[in-house]
Order: sequence, then C-alpha cells, then structure tokens
Amino acid sequence: MMIERTLVLIKPDGVQRAVAGRIISRFEDVGLKLVAMKMVWVDEDFSKKHYAEHIEKPFYKGLESMITMGPVIAMTIEGVEAIALVRKMVGATEPKSSAPGTIRGDFAHVSYGYADEKGIGVKNLIHASADKKDAEIEVPLWFNDKEIHSYKTVHDAHILE
Repeated sequence: MMIERTLVLIKPDGVQRAVAGRIISRFEDVGLKLVAMKMVWVDEDFSKKHYAEHIEKPFYKGLESMITMGPVIAMTIEGVEAIALVRKMVGATEPKSSAPGTIRGDFAHVSYGYADEKGIGVKNLIHASADKKDAEIEVPLWFNDKEIHSYKTVHDAHILE
C-alpha cells in the first residue's frame, strides 16, 4: 500500500506567528490524517539529533538557534504518498523561492541572502521529512509507538476502496 507517514514540524516562528491552525488545516483539507501531535521545546541536544546531517555545515548554528528559540508543534501525518505531497504543499526551503499557494509561499518571504546577512537561520515556518529514508528516521525520533494513533476518517472511505 502507498500509505506513508511523514514528520511535520511547525517551527517556533510558525508557532509565534499564530499560523499553526491554518497550516494544520491545509493538511486536513486535502485528506491527510494527523496521527500524532505534541508541542515540544527543543533543546540543543535534541536539535543535534534532528539535524544530525547538518551539524558540520556552516549554517547549522542558525538552524539550532531557530529550532530552540521557542516551542515546536511536532506532527506525524499519514496518507497516500504523504511524504511527496507534504513536501509539495510546504514549498521550497527558501521562502522567497516558494510558489504562491504553498505554505512557505503564502506565509513567509525571507531569502537566504537576508538570513546570511543578519547571521540568522532562515525563518521558514515548517519542516517536513525530505524523503522516505528521512521520514523513517524522523518519525521515531519525535514519537514513540504509543504516541501514534490509528483511526478512521471520512477520507478513508474514499482512498481505501
């Protein structure tokens, strides 16, 4: 079956701007299922686990300072080919390059150049697993099995036929 799970984080800038509900609604509106959710204040140690592949990169400090500056809403989202669909809905990592209609394109506009000039991480509201491999690492990093729920929605009747 092509039902997948993916990690989505509404980063501190998204929480602080009070757009979390509008972002979550977009995923629900297309029929994706929210199977786990919690609010977490990420510390430096957990940031290093989440961003393990970026620790040695010059922009890591900006990532760490951004993800630890306030609470994060962490979610596991499930659906048909959910990983690619969520990435498409989120938009390009650089908000300035994100198409209108994507989450970053509609709610953010900052460029890499601006963030680099200010010495800050790009405030791009949201994280979504890049691919199946990342989702398989990230979902269990953020959620244990007891925190992930299984239930039926009205959308299941349409996709499970």
